[in-house]
Amino acid sequence: MSDQPLLKVTDLVRHFPFKEVQGLRMTKSLVQAVDGVSFTLDHGQTLGLVGESGCGKSTTSRLITRLDEPTSGSIEFQGRDISHLKESDLREIRRDVQMIFQDPYSSLNPRHTVGSILTTPLKVHGLHKGKERARVQELLELVGLNPEHINRYPSEFSGGQRQRIGIARALAVEPKLIIADEPVSALDVSIQAQVMNLLGRLRDELDLAFIFVAHDLGVIRHFCDQVAVMYLGKIVEYGDKRKIYDLPEHPYTQALLSAAPDIAVARGAKRTERIRLVGDVPSPISPPSGCRFRTRCWKAQDICAEQEPPLIPSTSTDEGRGGRETGLHLQACHFPEVKKLVPEVVSA
Repeated sequence: MSDQPLLKVTDLVRHFPFKEVQGLRMTKSLVQAVDGVSFTLDHGQTLGLVGESGCGKSTTSRLITRLDEPTSGSIEFQGRDISHLKESDLREIRRDVQMIFQDPYSSLNPRHTVGSILTTPLKVHGLHKGKERARVQELLELVGLNPEHINRYPSEFSGGQRQRIGIARALAVEPKLIIADEPVSALDVSIQAQVMNLLGRLRDELDLAFIFVAHDLGVIRHFCDQVAVMYLGKIVEYGDKRKIYDLPEHPYTQALLSAAPDIAVARGAKRTERIRLVGDVPSPISPPSGCRFRTRCWKAQDICAEQEPPLIPSTSTDEGRGGRETGLHLQACHFPEVKKLVPEVVSA
């Protein structure tokens, strides 16, 4: 295996042109959907992208799959810059980087059978020639579906089964990286765990790398090795899963974690203190100067409006292990502080 990372994203930017009417004039603006995102992903590693709606998670995933064109920055896949490859040069990348979409209903063509849906990528990439049917049946069995249902249409399957078909389609061309854009958010809670267990098994058996986009911090904690917390187009905290969950330093990360359902509560522990953010997420058309989170942050001072905090290494220590923490942990805050989420006083 090569020493270089599977994926390296550097200063990735995507701004969408936007026109609006002001009085009698038409003005042009930019929606700053992604604005300077950087991270690396190794072979077989799983990165979780988390944050509120509109923070740029899905746009970042679409840029990496080259379903959208970056405004600037670079995307290196196995050492090759794919940021601005022409469509004719993207076929190899399309095979190595696949996507599982959020909606299992709209992502499958209702006019095609499951066999046709899964055979198409094989034909496009010239794989398993003459043995396509056997490969499709193998894929269906791999994701826990009956191989004999190859001639059925998507409407004959439940939502969970349709998402398994979407997973099989992503696996058909034997990719190295799968980007899962909230793959269980549209499913019933009872089905979500089954699909997550399936993804975990496939990741381990096939040695796949994942970028997992989700709102659910519990899902991210269960599935991912590393976590990148995004806010208004930027990464505000990034690092190893245990560092982010046990020693969060950025106020936004602390607020997200305090609002997440705590598994410990089900075991009789008290619920942690909830940090309630004031105000709405600012518009990505005109984000705040300096730190973009400052308009909702209880720590904000003058410097927060004047200077954008860089994403720098954490200085936190792990007192429970008696020494300084090791492992990746970056944060972008002028006043970082580890917050142990203290138990909340529960009224009788």
